[in-house]
Amino acid sequence: MKIPPFSIEQFFALYEFNTPYILCVSDCESMSVGEILEMSGSSMDAFADLRLGYTESQGGVEMRTAVADLYPDITPEHVVSLAAPEEGIYLAMRALLDPDDHVVVLTPAYDSLLNLAETISGNVTRWEIQPIDGKWEIDLAQLEAMVTSQTKLIIVNFPHNPTGFLPALAEFDKILDIAAENGSWLFCDEMYRGLEREEAVRLPSAAGRYGRSIILFGLSKAHGLPGLRSGWLIIEDETLREEVMNWKYYTSICPPAPSEFLATAVLHHHHKFVQRNRAIIRQNLIIADAFFARWPSLFTWRPPQAGSVALVELHKPSATRYCHQLVADAGVLLLPSSCLGYGDSHIRMGFGRENFEQNLGQYERYLSKRASGT
Repeated sequence: MKIPPFSIEQFFALYEFNTPYILCVSDCESMSVGEILEMSGSSMDAFADLRLGYTESQGGVEMRTAVADLYPDITPEHVVSLAAPEEGIYLAMRALLDPDDHVVVLTPAYDSLLNLAETISGNVTRWEIQPIDGKWEIDLAQLEAMVTSQTKLIIVNFPHNPTGFLPALAEFDKILDIAAENGSWLFCDEMYRGLEREEAVRLPSAAGRYGRSIILFGLSKAHGLPGLRSGWLIIEDETLREEVMNWKYYTSICPPAPSEFLATAVLHHHHKFVQRNRAIIRQNLIIADAFFARWPSLFTWRPPQAGSVALVELHKPSATRYCHQLVADAGVLLLPSSCLGYGDSHIRMGFGRENFEQNLGQYERYLSKRASGT
């Protein structure tokens, strides 16, 4: 069985570690192991004494309890700890889908959310987010027409990567209703949850609200710890959870002990880590708003409602050619929407890093030189 190329990761493999001014990453500002231990009040001695034996396949009780505490009406038994958040997508798709099962996927989407479903089921309908003046929106009537009693799975991602869209509570409730009315499973990628521009608009998780939901979350985005590779699924249905665990025995078997130790320390101080990165994003979006106001002929700016990224319309014939040339000419990296399966007229920009202003400054100097003909 072949699977389509993982376009995003192939693009980053070309440039991520050799381009000096990166403006398109989806994660937030990271930190060292020492900083994690200090911020969480954990002991370096305890970390140094950690034994590197096998861990519990579903995840240690302390970590799963810390995860469950993030959700109302969720218990540690509902939590499946992962060796990486990406593993959770693979396990869920393998456990749920058979050939010809109908799947509806909110697009544009991270490659694995779409490509794994298409490869396994071969029967995917794309529910595409829509750009309107100044923002993005979803068409719930369109979703209602797509989903039938034959729809096995609906896949959504809120806050949305790459647009930064966040549905209103009534919209999200309608998605849950559509899934329930048709007996569909609902896979909710919540990797950017916690990074709302205003905390008051945070959606409740589908966990505890819809029994046929599968929730993906982890520490890569909102917590700024992608190198930890720590994530989890929330699965309330016992039968599905057992099927996911059986697939897990064929992949990672169990989470790495160092990652689980550090993840547990972070989760005990979850809000401290997330608030740090929300503050960085908030400041960077002020800078971005001013930048895009200065370049209206080149971009259409739809500010994100949540998350650490935005999808920006680029007034050029090909975003792909533009991004490759930008690396060569200025050492600046943007991600073209062609890597997201969304045409070739947008670029993704990320706002979670402390060096955003510096990197954007390099980009604007390049634009200014081009505009002046120098």
